[in-house]
Amino acid sequence: MGESKMGLLKLSFLGVLFLSTFLVCSVADEHHYEFFVREANFTKLCNTTTLLVVNDSYPGPEIRVHRGDTVFVNVHNQGNYGFTIHWHGVKQPRNPWSDGPEYITQCPIRPGTNFTYEVILSDEIGTLWWHAHSDWTRGSIQGAFIILPAENQTYPFPVPDADQTIILQSWYNRDYLQIINEALETGTNPPDPDAYAINGHLGDTYGCPSDTIFRMQVDFGNTYLLRIINAAMNEPKFFAITNHTLTIVAQDASYVQRFTSDFIMINPGQTMDVLVSANQNAGQYYMATRPYSDGAFPPVDFITTGVFEYTNSAGGLNASLITLPVINDTAAANSFIGRFRNSNVTQNPPLDVPADSDINRRVYIAIATNNLPCNTSECIFQTRPAASLNNVSFVLPRNIDILQAYYNMSTSGVYTEDFPLNPPEFYNFTGDLSTLNTIAVEGRRVVMLNYGDGVDIVLQATQVPEISTIRLTQAPITWLTHHSSTPSTFLEEDGLPSDFSQTIPGYGLCIAISKGIVAGEWTLSSSSGTEPTRTQASSHRHPACLVAPRSTKHRPWEAGVYGQDVLRAAKLCKL
Repeated sequence: MGESKMGLLKLSFLGVLFLSTFLVCSVADEHHYEFFVREANFTKLCNTTTLLVVNDSYPGPEIRVHRGDTVFVNVHNQGNYGFTIHWHGVKQPRNPWSDGPEYITQCPIRPGTNFTYEVILSDEIGTLWWHAHSDWTRGSIQGAFIILPAENQTYPFPVPDADQTIILQSWYNRDYLQIINEALETGTNPPDPDAYAINGHLGDTYGCPSDTIFRMQVDFGNTYLLRIINAAMNEPKFFAITNHTLTIVAQDASYVQRFTSDFIMINPGQTMDVLVSANQNAGQYYMATRPYSDGAFPPVDFITTGVFEYTNSAGGLNASLITLPVINDTAAANSFIGRFRNSNVTQNPPLDVPADSDINRRVYIAIATNNLPCNTSECIFQTRPAASLNNVSFVLPRNIDILQAYYNMSTSGVYTEDFPLNPPEFYNFTGDLSTLNTIAVEGRRVVMLNYGDGVDIVLQATQVPEISTIRLTQAPITWLTHHSSTPSTFLEEDGLPSDFSQTIPGYGLCIAISKGIVAGEWTLSSSSGTEPTRTQASSHRHPACLVAPRSTKHRPWEAGVYGQDVLRAAKLCKL
């Protein structure tokens, strides 16, 4: 079992880049966890649902360690289908074999087998999470990954009296894999969630008397660090605590310049560390969450509640006092996002932004939801939605993962080295797209990089999708600028370090990738709460481009470093 569980003071778009990093040397501990993945029954909305979960819990067990530690997680698949687990936001220096994306760094863990992940922490600090990386199984296989300061370090703010993990979730009354499989077969959108949850609790707004509500007990005068994770399938979320001010101190395991707000807006896959002081009259106060969407077809607008409860208090809950922005309050969302700045504190790793003269490769990527022919007997329409980067919609391989093929030098038929460095057509990305050809092409196409390259990537959002969140897993990026389609609008983001970014229609996001960052691969993924992105999920599991290093002299197996890892990962695939 995990060393700790959640509690106070307890403790789509895809791209792959093969680069390298410098090892971070420090005194660190090893931790060992056992994950038993099997089906369990859960009753919510007065309905009993069977889900695949870890250690019979939803969400799963919390991992709590210190900065720089190494974590071994032995995953036993006692379910009925294969899956992998991804350590969201962990850079895994020189350890791509344990990153987890299905058919990218490994084949699925088959039923009746087990696989041990070695999760190597470097400079990550704060809140991350883990989840299945096989279609929608992440909806039920998920949990928090808490990284405390190293023994000789502290927080860059007053030490809180306690901390609490808050996981925001999408709840369905069916198995998550079944939902996405039906959508893929018919070429239609996955349905809206049946409810939203806070730490597995649906709250008191859905009308089922047996539903439970999450309660966080606090003492007057204490300050609490909330570790907030948006584990929802596609929905950005607003979150607030009635009558209490939130102080945002970190996002995605990196500290930011502190600022206060009455609410947060957090995107799918993102994490935020937030301070809140119990400084109001003793009583019970609602915490609440609802989705955010700027699209023409927003997700279902449910409000899910929890309770921020002072010790020895009773009553006082008043739903009319909940002060969340409305679902389509774009001004509130953009205002909140625009306040993030890098914190120049010693606890953050120094920014390593390559100079313009050090940029070896420039890539301009247009993000869109296109169409592909729908040729199966289950198809409802002649075409199906397909997310794409530069008009290429990614198709996963089968029976071999891409990393294994690369290290075996057997890439023929697995991927091609011709991902376009620019969109096939430059057009008015925010204008009328009715005459634009929206048919995408399928493929596994890559951009080859040399070891140590500096890479400049521009992510260009378009009218479809209307908003996207982008992640480069296993790779820190520096969010440099946010360019509007209006030239007079320009935002300096103070070099915000993150593996997460957001693109908005008509905006181009410029990011820089430091030289020599990661040995292994990066996964460029996208999610959003708007209707176009939900159609994206129904068309391709992982639409993206791949990027791998061209040079072979830095391949770690030549030094005998990864021989056992290669063999261990190969056993998962039917080679």
